[in-house]
Amino acid sequence: MTRVKICCISSIEEAKLAISYGTSAIGLVSEMPGGPGPIPEELIKEIAATIPPGVSSFLLTSKQDVDSIIAQQRRTKVNTIQIVDRLVEGTHNDLKKAMPGISIVQVIHITGEESIKEAVEVSKDAHGILLDSGNQSLAVKELGGTGRVHNWDISRRIVDSVNVPVFLAGGLNSSNVKEAINKVKPFAVDICSGVRTNGKLDEEKLKALFNEIR
Repeated sequence: MTRVKICCISSIEEAKLAISYGTSAIGLVSEMPGGPGPIPEELIKEIAATIPPGVSSFLLTSKQDVDSIIAQQRRTKVNTIQIVDRLVEGTHNDLKKAMPGISIVQVIHITGEESIKEAVEVSKDAHGILLDSGNQSLAVKELGGTGRVHNWDISRRIVDSVNVPVFLAGGLNSSNVKEAINKVKPFAVDICSGVRTNGKLDEEKLKALFNEIR
């Protein structure tokens, strides 16, 4: 079965609910310039501490320098870092050397054909990549949680071009996740708004999502 990451988790109770349905990874959003789901780092640490072995705890960070990202990981104790913007100071290899055993997943926001080249280059050094529908060129950057679907043809070409796990995000829910999986063939799908009602994790939507994937 295609793996599932449930993002924008905001409490220990939400994490437990998502894990009870079989999610492989929990997304915990730190401070962002915009978008849904940011929670304080202390709460991220509390939730991450409850996640059982075999389930990944993802810290979503908008930091663009290696030192700040390393410091965040040490404060929150997650086992995976999801970088939602481009690094401008330091490299993915610097992060891997400083944090052995911690997985580094770089987000590529699909804006056009140029995203394929970016993904291929990043995949040489990151442990995985995540394809999303944000836009880093806006005055207030969109770095995830848009609820929009992007061009899955480009996403599929990226999956076929890289040798690391690819997570597919962007506007996924129970009504389109089967089509997305069949078209893109990702390692995992990543859902935030598609399993929420009024900002809260919705068990019925969660159940419907997993039923479609299975």
